[in-house]
Amino acid sequence: MNIAVAGTGYVGLSMAVLLAQHNTVYAVDVLPEKVELLNRRKSPIKDKEIEEYLGEKELSLTATLDGAFAYGKADFVIVSTPTDYDPEKNYFNTSSVESVIAMVREVNPSAYIVVKSTVPIGFTKSMQERFGTGHILFSPEFLREGRALWDNLYPSRIIVGVNPGDTEAREHAETFAGLLRQGAVKKDVEVLLMPPTEAEAVKLFTNTYLAMRVAYFNELDTYAEKMGLNAGDIILGASLDPRVGNQYNNPSFGYGGYCFPKDTKQLAASYGTRIPNRLVRAVVESNAVRKEFIADQVMGRLRETVGEGKSTVGIYRLIMKSGSDNFRQSAVQDIIRILRSRGVEVLVYEPRLSAESFLGCNVIQSFQEFVARCDLILANRRTPQLKEAGGKVYTRDLFSQD
Repeated sequence: MNIAVAGTGYVGLSMAVLLAQHNTVYAVDVLPEKVELLNRRKSPIKDKEIEEYLGEKELSLTATLDGAFAYGKADFVIVSTPTDYDPEKNYFNTSSVESVIAMVREVNPSAYIVVKSTVPIGFTKSMQERFGTGHILFSPEFLREGRALWDNLYPSRIIVGVNPGDTEAREHAETFAGLLRQGAVKKDVEVLLMPPTEAEAVKLFTNTYLAMRVAYFNELDTYAEKMGLNAGDIILGASLDPRVGNQYNNPSFGYGGYCFPKDTKQLAASYGTRIPNRLVRAVVESNAVRKEFIADQVMGRLRETVGEGKSTVGIYRLIMKSGSDNFRQSAVQDIIRILRSRGVEVLVYEPRLSAESFLGCNVIQSFQEFVARCDLILANRRTPQLKEAGGKVYTRDLFSQD
């Protein structure tokens, strides 16, 4: 099979590498530096398995800036371009996905397009109607940052959204699902074919449920901290119930990253004012409240240790989780804004950041200087390096896991 992948972020690049084991794959991006890195078999993102497969496996993978060329040769075109949430429109910005679909329809109308970008519920159906074709499918991804290829090699399930009455499209949906299973290490994977609108809903409701777990345990931690209780004991006792489980239960400064912030807001927007709901909107609100609480706790500790004078808070790492290089929508960014609005000087220590400033804060490259200059250090997740900072560290990481 000839396959083109539009976009080389976590989703697109993990797809490209997975499928290039048994197919001819063209990875399309708009950034020359990413294309050049991939053609030298270097990963532009931090992902252990992607880095290993690019360096060690026989892959039929070519990166290119020429989308028309790649799409024109393809049997399948996978669209994995960004769909950021637009707070003014209260909706995903799907313009990059739409532009790829338009180009594919122009240069290769026989190709089947598989949308992997997260989109609003009903998007695929609207694209089918707009372009007058059933050649547009939707397949949600369920990937973790930094472990994207692993999650494709060992998938929990494979879902492809296809119109139920379209026999030809259903055959292509089955073929695409087979390509994903062929590239996976785990072979006993359940495949679900369903209408594309239902498949879109699976993605948003799954991520909102996971965000809800994060918010729930953060609120548990907030209660414990305010009441002087041991949050770790409470969480451990609750999580040992198999109906609760021990995933997504480690307190943090709030959820963030590529998916949870935008997906929860999009799902809340999808309800609108017509469909009764409380819980989905509460998840979004809970995350905002958590950041305010963390900022309040920081201000309280500064008053105890520094008094009412000028104080300096250090932000140890901007990344959302270990093994990731993603700063986008990290919860600590909102906390930085809150603290600065309250007159606190904020310094940042982030080895992956080459800039001298971030959100108006000085970036300190020396960890020893960073520790010396800070009255208090905020760390979303603990690392062995923080032992050097002693009692200056404030974190809600109880279990040293993401």
